[in-house]
Amino acid sequence: MHGVQGHVAYPHQAENPVHTLAPALAELTARNWDTGNEHFQPTSFQISNLNAGTGAPNVIPGELKARFNLRYSPVQTVDALKQIVEDILQKHGVRYTLEWYVSGEPFYTPPGLLSQAAAEAVKEVSGAVPKLSTGGGTSDGRFIAPMGAQVIELGVTNTTIHKVNEGIRVEEIDLLHRMYAGLLSRLLG
Repeated sequence: MHGVQGHVAYPHQAENPVHTLAPALAELTARNWDTGNEHFQPTSFQISNLNAGTGAPNVIPGELKARFNLRYSPVQTVDALKQIVEDILQKHGVRYTLEWYVSGEPFYTPPGLLSQAAAEAVKEVSGAVPKLSTGGGTSDGRFIAPMGAQVIELGVTNTTIHKVNEGIRVEEIDLLHRMYAGLLSRLLG
Protein backbone atom coordinates (compact mmCIF):
# COMPACT_ATOMS: atom_id res chain seq x y z
CA MET A 1 0.00 0.00 0.00
CA HIS A 2 1.38 3.36 -0.90
CA GLY A 3 1.57 6.40 1.32
CA VAL A 4 3.85 9.39 1.86
CA GLN A 5 6.53 9.15 4.53
CA GLY A 6 6.86 12.04 6.93
CA HIS A 7 7.34 13.22 10.50
CA VAL A 8 4.60 12.36 12.99
CA ALA A 9 4.51 16.02 14.09
CA TYR A 10 3.42 16.99 10.58
CA PRO A 11 0.76 14.45 9.58
CA HIS A 12 -0.74 16.89 7.09
CA GLN A 13 2.47 16.57 5.05
CA ALA A 14 2.35 12.77 4.97
CA GLU A 15 -0.07 9.98 4.16
CA ASN A 16 -0.07 7.05 6.56
CA PRO A 17 -0.88 3.85 4.63
CA VAL A 18 -1.60 2.05 7.91
CA HIS A 19 -4.43 4.47 8.66
CA THR A 20 -5.72 4.24 5.10
CA LEU A 21 -5.67 0.45 5.00
CA ALA A 22 -7.15 -0.17 8.47
CA PRO A 23 -10.84 0.38 7.54
CA ALA A 24 -10.43 -1.73 4.39
CA LEU A 25 -8.83 -4.54 6.38
CA ALA A 26 -11.63 -4.36 8.91
CA GLU A 27 -14.17 -4.78 6.12
CA LEU A 28 -12.24 -7.58 4.42
CA THR A 29 -11.79 -9.56 7.64
CA ALA A 30 -15.39 -9.08 8.80
CA ARG A 31 -16.88 -9.91 5.41
CA ASN A 32 -19.12 -12.95 5.05
CA TRP A 33 -17.70 -14.11 1.72
CA ASP A 34 -20.10 -17.02 1.32
CA THR A 35 -21.57 -19.92 3.26
CA GLY A 36 -19.58 -22.60 1.47
CA ASN A 37 -21.46 -25.65 0.31
CA GLU A 38 -22.18 -29.17 1.48
CA HIS A 39 -18.52 -30.16 1.02
CA PHE A 40 -16.59 -26.94 1.69
CA GLN A 41 -16.39 -24.53 4.57
CA PRO A 42 -17.05 -20.85 3.85
CA THR A 43 -14.38 -18.75 2.18
CA SER A 44 -11.94 -17.24 4.68
CA PHE A 45 -9.80 -14.10 4.38
CA GLN A 46 -6.74 -14.10 6.65
CA ILE A 47 -3.91 -11.58 7.01
CA SER A 48 -0.66 -13.54 7.29
CA ASN A 49 1.89 -10.71 7.24
CA LEU A 50 1.71 -6.96 7.84
CA ASN A 51 4.75 -4.70 7.79
CA ALA A 52 5.21 -0.93 7.80
CA GLY A 53 7.52 1.66 9.26
CA THR A 54 11.20 2.42 9.57
CA GLY A 55 11.55 1.34 13.17
CA ALA A 56 11.72 4.95 14.34
CA PRO A 57 8.83 6.03 16.59
CA ASN A 58 8.53 9.48 15.02
CA VAL A 59 8.24 8.57 11.32
CA ILE A 60 4.99 8.03 9.45
CA PRO A 61 5.61 5.09 7.12
CA GLY A 62 5.59 5.64 3.38
CA GLU A 63 4.48 2.14 2.53
CA LEU A 64 2.81 -0.87 4.04
CA LYS A 65 3.16 -4.45 2.85
CA ALA A 66 0.26 -6.76 3.57
CA ARG A 67 0.05 -10.41 2.67
CA PHE A 68 -3.26 -12.18 2.85
CA ASN A 69 -4.69 -15.57 2.04
CA LEU A 70 -8.13 -16.39 0.71
CA ARG A 71 -9.10 -20.03 1.29
CA TYR A 72 -12.10 -20.24 -0.92
CA SER A 73 -14.82 -22.71 -1.68
CA PRO A 74 -15.89 -23.63 -5.22
CA VAL A 75 -18.88 -21.30 -4.91
CA GLN A 76 -16.36 -18.53 -5.63
CA THR A 77 -14.08 -17.80 -8.56
CA VAL A 78 -10.63 -16.28 -8.42
CA ASP A 79 -11.74 -13.40 -10.65
CA ALA A 80 -14.75 -12.62 -8.44
CA LEU A 81 -12.59 -12.63 -5.30
CA LYS A 82 -10.04 -10.33 -6.93
CA GLN A 83 -12.79 -7.92 -7.91
CA ILE A 84 -14.28 -7.83 -4.41
CA VAL A 85 -10.88 -7.18 -2.79
CA GLU A 86 -10.04 -4.42 -5.25
CA ASP A 87 -13.49 -2.83 -4.93
CA ILE A 88 -13.10 -2.67 -1.14
CA LEU A 89 -9.60 -1.20 -1.37
CA GLN A 90 -10.79 1.43 -3.85
CA LYS A 91 -13.86 2.23 -1.76
CA HIS A 92 -11.58 3.12 1.16
CA GLY A 93 -9.19 5.17 -0.97
CA VAL A 94 -6.27 2.79 -0.57
CA ARG A 95 -3.48 3.34 -3.06
CA TYR A 96 -2.15 -0.11 -3.77
CA THR A 97 -0.29 -2.50 -5.99
CA LEU A 98 -1.47 -6.11 -5.82
CA GLU A 99 0.38 -9.25 -6.82
CA TRP A 100 -1.96 -12.23 -7.01
CA TYR A 101 -0.72 -15.78 -6.67
CA VAL A 102 -3.13 -18.71 -6.95
CA SER A 103 -1.51 -21.78 -5.42
CA GLY A 104 -4.32 -24.11 -6.41
CA GLU A 105 -8.02 -24.45 -6.98
CA PRO A 106 -10.30 -26.16 -4.46
CA PHE A 107 -10.99 -29.77 -5.35
CA TYR A 108 -13.35 -32.50 -4.22
CA THR A 109 -13.29 -36.25 -4.73
CA PRO A 110 -16.70 -37.85 -4.20
CA PRO A 111 -16.67 -40.88 -1.88
CA GLY A 112 -15.55 -43.97 -3.78
CA LEU A 113 -13.21 -46.94 -3.71
CA LEU A 114 -10.20 -44.98 -2.45
CA SER A 115 -11.96 -43.17 0.39
CA GLN A 116 -13.81 -46.34 1.40
CA ALA A 117 -10.57 -48.33 1.59
CA ALA A 118 -8.96 -45.53 3.62
CA ALA A 119 -11.91 -45.32 6.00
CA GLU A 120 -11.81 -49.07 6.58
CA ALA A 121 -8.06 -48.99 7.23
CA VAL A 122 -8.41 -46.09 9.68
CA LYS A 123 -11.22 -47.84 11.56
CA GLU A 124 -9.27 -51.10 11.71
CA VAL A 125 -6.19 -49.40 13.18
CA SER A 126 -7.75 -46.74 15.41
CA GLY A 127 -11.26 -48.00 16.06
CA ALA A 128 -12.62 -44.62 14.95
CA VAL A 129 -14.79 -43.94 11.94
CA PRO A 130 -13.08 -41.12 10.02
CA LYS A 131 -14.97 -38.05 8.91
CA LEU A 132 -14.55 -37.22 5.25
CA SER A 133 -13.79 -33.52 5.00
CA THR A 134 -12.34 -30.92 2.64
CA GLY A 135 -11.16 -28.77 5.56
CA GLY A 136 -7.55 -28.00 6.26
CA GLY A 137 -4.63 -26.79 4.27
CA THR A 138 -3.53 -27.33 0.73
CA SER A 139 -1.44 -30.20 -0.51
CA ASP A 140 -0.02 -31.51 -3.74
CA GLY A 141 -3.46 -33.09 -4.25
CA ARG A 142 -4.45 -29.77 -5.85
CA PHE A 143 -2.18 -30.67 -8.80
CA ILE A 144 -3.33 -34.29 -9.09
CA ALA A 145 -7.12 -33.84 -8.75
CA PRO A 146 -7.55 -31.79 -11.96
CA MET A 147 -6.20 -34.77 -13.91
CA GLY A 148 -9.26 -36.78 -12.83
CA ALA A 149 -7.63 -38.96 -10.19
CA GLN A 150 -9.32 -39.77 -6.90
CA VAL A 151 -7.50 -37.82 -4.20
CA ILE A 152 -7.60 -38.26 -0.45
CA GLU A 153 -5.33 -36.95 2.25
CA LEU A 154 -4.58 -39.20 5.19
CA GLY A 155 -2.08 -38.05 7.76
CA VAL A 156 -1.35 -37.35 11.38
CA THR A 157 -3.46 -35.01 13.49
CA ASN A 158 -2.68 -31.34 13.07
CA THR A 159 -3.57 -29.77 16.40
CA THR A 160 -0.24 -27.91 16.47
CA ILE A 161 0.12 -27.21 12.75
CA HIS A 162 2.17 -24.04 12.09
CA LYS A 163 2.26 -23.21 15.81
CA VAL A 164 5.40 -22.67 17.86
CA ASN A 165 6.80 -26.11 18.70
CA GLU A 166 4.74 -27.84 16.01
CA GLY A 167 4.96 -31.57 16.50
CA ILE A 168 3.28 -34.94 16.57
CA ARG A 169 3.47 -37.96 18.82
CA VAL A 170 5.75 -40.73 17.57
CA GLU A 171 2.89 -43.17 18.14
CA GLU A 172 0.90 -41.35 15.46
CA ILE A 173 3.55 -42.17 12.87
CA ASP A 174 3.31 -45.85 13.77
CA LEU A 175 -0.51 -45.74 13.54
CA LEU A 176 -0.35 -43.92 10.21
CA HIS A 177 2.09 -46.51 8.86
CA ARG A 178 -0.38 -49.26 9.78
CA MET A 179 -3.24 -47.30 8.16
CA TYR A 180 -1.27 -46.89 4.92
CA ALA A 181 -0.45 -50.61 4.89
CA GLY A 182 -4.12 -51.45 5.44
CA LEU A 183 -5.17 -49.04 2.69
CA LEU A 184 -2.71 -50.52 0.20
CA SER A 185 -3.68 -54.10 1.02
CA ARG A 186 -7.33 -53.22 0.37
CA LEU A 187 -6.55 -51.55 -2.95
CA LEU A 188 -3.94 -54.00 -4.21
CA GLY A 189 -5.14 -57.19 -2.48
